[in-house]
Amino acid sequence: MFQRFHKNRYGYSRWDGTQRIEGLDADDILKALSDDYMENGNLQQAIRRLMQGGIRGEDGQQAMGLREIMDRLRRARSEQLNRYNMASGVMDDLREKLEQIKQMERDGIQSRLDEQPGSQEQSKQPSEGADQTPSGQQSQGSPAEGGEGQQGASGDDLSPEQKHKMLEMIAGRKREYLDGLPQDIPGQIKSLSDYDFMDDQAREKFKELMDGLQQQMMQQYFQGMQQSLQNMTQEDITNLREMIRDLNKMLQERQQGIEPDFDSFMQKHGHYFPGVNSLDDLIEQMRMQQAAMQGILDNLSPEQRQELQELMDQLMGDDRIRVDMLELAQNLEAVAPMEQARTRFPFRGNETLPLNEAMRMMGRLQQMEGLQDELQEARRLDDLGAIDSEKVRELLGTDEYQSIEQLKELMNVLQEAGYIEKKGNRWELTARGIRKIGQKALQDIFNKLKRDGFGRHASPFRGVGGERIDESKTYQFGDPFLLDLQKTLMNSIHRDGVGTPLGLKKDDFEVYRTEFMTQSSTVLMIDMSLSMVYNGCQQAAKKVAVALESLIRSQFPRDNLYIVGFSFVAREYKSNELIELSRYDNDRGTNMAHGLMLARQLLAKQRGTNKQIIMITDGGPTVWYEERYGGWQFAFPSPYAEQQTLLEVKRCTRDGITINTFMLYDDDWMVAFVNQMAEINRGRTFYADRDNLGEYLLVDYLNSKKKLIS
Repeated sequence: MFQRFHKNRYGYSRWDGTQRIEGLDADDILKALSDDYMENGNLQQAIRRLMQGGIRGEDGQQAMGLREIMDRLRRARSEQLNRYNMASGVMDDLREKLEQIKQMERDGIQSRLDEQPGSQEQSKQPSEGADQTPSGQQSQGSPAEGGEGQQGASGDDLSPEQKHKMLEMIAGRKREYLDGLPQDIPGQIKSLSDYDFMDDQAREKFKELMDGLQQQMMQQYFQGMQQSLQNMTQEDITNLREMIRDLNKMLQERQQGIEPDFDSFMQKHGHYFPGVNSLDDLIEQMRMQQAAMQGILDNLSPEQRQELQELMDQLMGDDRIRVDMLELAQNLEAVAPMEQARTRFPFRGNETLPLNEAMRMMGRLQQMEGLQDELQEARRLDDLGAIDSEKVRELLGTDEYQSIEQLKELMNVLQEAGYIEKKGNRWELTARGIRKIGQKALQDIFNKLKRDGFGRHASPFRGVGGERIDESKTYQFGDPFLLDLQKTLMNSIHRDGVGTPLGLKKDDFEVYRTEFMTQSSTVLMIDMSLSMVYNGCQQAAKKVAVALESLIRSQFPRDNLYIVGFSFVAREYKSNELIELSRYDNDRGTNMAHGLMLARQLLAKQRGTNKQIIMITDGGPTVWYEERYGGWQFAFPSPYAEQQTLLEVKRCTRDGITINTFMLYDDDWMVAFVNQMAEINRGRTFYADRDNLGEYLLVDYLNSKKKLIS
């Protein structure tokens, strides 16, 4: 019966790296691109820069941008190139392993000779070694085996001294054979393949090396090859040849435009190609393996390249398989040319690698090259869908993979949240998205106020009606009965003490104070002259305009706000146009007269008594109207522009419009002119800079809303 109270159960466990952290939400994304969008007014560019630069949420969640992911990819690639030596590393590794095997055989020969011949049992062991190969077969006296033809005597007829002498002769021939091996690796391997090792461990090491080389050679095409050709039965070799022929047939059909029967092929030979789901996957897997081997060859010197090529031919063994493999390489090149696969890299390290590790490392470097091309193409075309996220995970890691996945979902997240919509080939902000950016601008300003101490801006005005505040007072006749019940009851307890029932008296009652919020109509005039851009003030002015518009819409919906931009001429901007203002909207000149004229005309439409103009500027008037010259004229400085501006100030004053000016630059000429405006209009002047403009303007607006009612 208690199950309905325990529907949401949560379990906690130690972090082990497998738990998934939820990605950034739509609000995080929109906040991340809002400043860029506010500055340039271009959503497409803001999104592009966001994808390149990445996102960091307020809770610390982060999605790396394409730029950082590409930097990490380049660093990972450089680490490999600075560590390894491919130019001679593979062949040096093979040569070193062969030297170890030869030294192991020499040590084994010496160990047989060092056995003490004193006792009969100890003398018997060399005799057996002299008569027989280590595998137990009778020696035939070949140079590789070191036999002497036994000289017509059986082992049982020889004395211990004769047996020891014969062992020395065999050991000498074997050492001579080892010393006379060819210098090239293929020649050494061929000669050692005919050699009968005296040391069992050396023999096993050589067999292990041969099996590994054969397996690695075949795995450049067939990843499912788990054994060498040497260990295959005749039936296995027949099946392998049949698979290669069937594969060649499929590739030839693909060249001819015929769709091969891939499913039948995989049912028959699928164990050679694990994880392959289509013919294209199979071709890509083989192409990558072949490209890795070709990359090793291309990074060797001509002599080393010839050595490795001869070794590969020698390891193939079966001439029929060698012919089939040559045909396979030609067919693969026809359907998937390797000309685009990079095979030469500037290796700078000293560390050597065995052939199989070299192939893996070369394939990894080529994959890094391919991923870098994908990332660059995604940046150029703004198309993250072309990036292989799994390849990012494999080459770089989980963090980079999650960042790519989040960037891919970025537009979908914003669209599902209702912040953006697709119109044609362009993304545009919805009304909800515009409001959200406005709220962000408003929040930025008020967050700064909180850091600086918002309490300093409190208003002393109190009144009846309007908005309730947290302060309370003793009730007086005529006050709104917004009862503060807690303080009312506590007043009774303080007077009479604890006990029931409580006896309330008139003086015990306390009510909340209220602030009366007036309705107002405001024109925000923004200077859009070129100097606002040069002085770095345009972004601050636009942010304040967006924040003020958001404040009025959310907190004071009965207020009216108009936006007027003025440069050579003035014009009204609607709220949906405001968000897309950029430096390209700015022009030469500061036409205050036209701006004040337009603002006065807009405010004349409203019947309320509280009308104001808030003007943000960094300079004095420089444009005036000259009828005889056919319109607006520009000059700096201009007494005509000042006269026409002051005339508009008088007209605004006559209409009861207050002009509050926020100056972002304070040379003597501008200060003198603004003081004239304030003397005529009785408005106020604030000398601010771009960093505290929002704080000054919004606090002044809020304080002007609070009026004392007696």
